[in-house]
Amino acid sequence: MHRFLLTPRWWGINVFAVLSVPFCLFMGTWQLGRFEDRVDTHREATSGRPGAETATPLDSLLPVDKKTSGRLATASGEYAEQFLVPERGLDGKSGFYVLTLLRTDGGRTLPVVRGWLPGAADAGRAPAPPAGRVEVTGALQAPENSGTKGVHASGGLPAGQLGVIGAASLVNLVPYELYDAWVTVQTGADGLTPVPAAAPSDTGLDLKAFQNLGYTGEWFVFSAFVLFMWFRLYRREVEAIRDAEAGLAEPGPSAGSAEAGTTESGTVTAGTAEAGTEAESTDAGTAAAAPAGAAATATRPE
Repeated sequence: MHRFLLTPRWWGINVFAVLSVPFCLFMGTWQLGRFEDRVDTHREATSGRPGAETATPLDSLLPVDKKTSGRLATASGEYAEQFLVPERGLDGKSGFYVLTLLRTDGGRTLPVVRGWLPGAADAGRAPAPPAGRVEVTGALQAPENSGTKGVHASGGLPAGQLGVIGAASLVNLVPYELYDAWVTVQTGADGLTPVPAAAPSDTGLDLKAFQNLGYTGEWFVFSAFVLFMWFRLYRREVEAIRDAEAGLAEPGPSAGSAEAGTTESGTVTAGTAEAGTEAESTDAGTAAAAPAGAAATATRPE
């Protein structure tokens, strides 16, 4: 009964199913792994910053990536120019950051966000930085860009204000060599509120993470659909064979009728041909007899 599984048609169906199911399962598992990686990265980015870990020298944490972003970094030097970063929210309130440049012992300059104040940006309200040599410890952050959430990228700010925190924004404002990073001090001082470290980009449970989860379900559904269609085709084939063996299959065009018609037609034609042959023989005999009779009449003496 199951010999149909060895036919070329079913060979193609079987090979397709055998290859498709493992592929769909592999892709679903891979997408699920991507989602779990994003969950783990998000958990690390939100739970481990900044904690009780030991502060590390700044240069050993550069360049900033997903692993080093938010880590406590230390740098020593002297404070220089100070800028205000307007339109920054904290705890549901609008305010501004107080950003001071630290000229480190290594020669490069590090932007340091010393804290946050509520209200409109006002240089008169921002406390002056400490004088002399200082050692700064803060959460390391990647440079901002025009696409970073909350930045003021439209320009048009007054002197002494900065819309985007990063070397690209400061390079035309100060004559120093800049670090392509910045730190936010986690200990409040001079009446400033510490600015929490932001999670690194592409580590949150955003739309991409849930897309991975949705793709996981789709691949597993495709795998189940392939198995369902194979079983359905198999069952229909078996039922058709059983109906044929039980004589329940609907008869197709009668081959016997066609053969009978052909036989009868051939018989009639053959009979007609034989009758014609006999008629031709009789006519030929009559024609042959006529000259003979005529000849006999002509030679008979009167």
